[in-house]
Amino acid sequence: MDAAFTAEQDEIRRTLREILGKRCGPDEVKAAVRTAAGYDRELWQQLSRQLGLPGIAVTEEYGGVGCAPADLAVACEETGRVLLPSPLLATAALCVPLIAALGTAAQRSALLPPLASGGLTAALAVPGPALATALALTGEDTAGRWSGGGRAGGVQARADTDGDGWRLYGEAAQVLDGHSARLLLVAAHTGGFARSRTLLFLVREDAPGLVRSRQTVLDETRPQARIQLRHVPAELLGEREEGADVPGALAATGRTASAVLAAEAVGAAGQALARTVEYVCRREQFGRVIGSFQAVKHRLADLYVQVQAARSAAYYAAWDPDQGGLALAQALEALRLTAGEAIQLHGGIGFTWEHDAHLYFKRAASDELLFGPVHRLRAHAADRAGLFAPAPAPVPAAATPPAPGSAAAAPAASPPPQEKVAV
Repeated sequence: MDAAFTAEQDEIRRTLREILGKRCGPDEVKAAVRTAAGYDRELWQQLSRQLGLPGIAVTEEYGGVGCAPADLAVACEETGRVLLPSPLLATAALCVPLIAALGTAAQRSALLPPLASGGLTAALAVPGPALATALALTGEDTAGRWSGGGRAGGVQARADTDGDGWRLYGEAAQVLDGHSARLLLVAAHTGGFARSRTLLFLVREDAPGLVRSRQTVLDETRPQARIQLRHVPAELLGEREEGADVPGALAATGRTASAVLAAEAVGAAGQALARTVEYVCRREQFGRVIGSFQAVKHRLADLYVQVQAARSAAYYAAWDPDQGGLALAQALEALRLTAGEAIQLHGGIGFTWEHDAHLYFKRAASDELLFGPVHRLRAHAADRAGLFAPAPAPVPAAATPPAPGSAAAAPAASPPPQEKVAV
């Protein structure tokens, strides 16, 4: 396998880094997250028109660029460097693959072109804090119990009496970009206990009974919303509810999304390390720059090895998404360690709002809460690979009866009688 980047991928990286370097500094990021949308709409349209960023992994048939998921990972590494707040992850990495895999021909023709052009944004609504479980990142749940399982809570779906539509009830508390997305993909439970299953439904932003409220979250560059559904009309994603393999489609989407998230985390970790190195090469203490002290050099060298290992894993997962879970665990751990050391080596200044080191630390903590934790990502990857499967019990050899007249066939001699000794 040739894992070298192509000329097109290098051009995507160069162009995106140039645009984001001009439009996405720390001050611009802080200003963008405080808008109603939670991101810079003008910058999003520029990235959509010039680079076709949301349509990188969409086929040309539906107005996309027609590239592979590896190209999307390359782009997300650059957006991670600047902690770009945008609907790219929710739209391109989560919703587009599900619509392409499960949607009807009419639904794909109606939704994928505007999603690829950036004119339409989408969000995946999963009940409760179950996004990692629904995407099969931290465990397998083919029964879809995370969607409610017919019990109280979650989101329930009921078919209209005339059979032409569906109605949704319930809420999802942690929906990425759910407050600004014009289209929602809602995972809902239906069928009760007898025919229990999880399906995906399309809900428009202006649907009656839909209530959306933006939440206060740890990482403002990852805005989240609470979605409440009160007898909301919805459209089933796909043709027939019986034949839809929703858990399989979600798991496949999770594998690709984990590779994209790993690349994004690697970009953030690399930039946090670069800024820390720049700082310790300027900061003087005891008459010399602190970067010249051996203890500081050792800490930075350890971080460099950690980031490079995570980058290698992320690049490998971009070409082989089945390894996305392990790559994501490696990248999230590298980002957490790098962001923590960045705060320490900046002398604690990262805990002040004026400095941008805290943004990387919050991204690390938020991503691990949403898509991890790291130890569960690794444990699930190990289970899938069968690393800790019990060894099969040895099969005993069949016993062969001894031949007649052989010593083995002769009856065992009885022990000699013990003599009685007078005492």
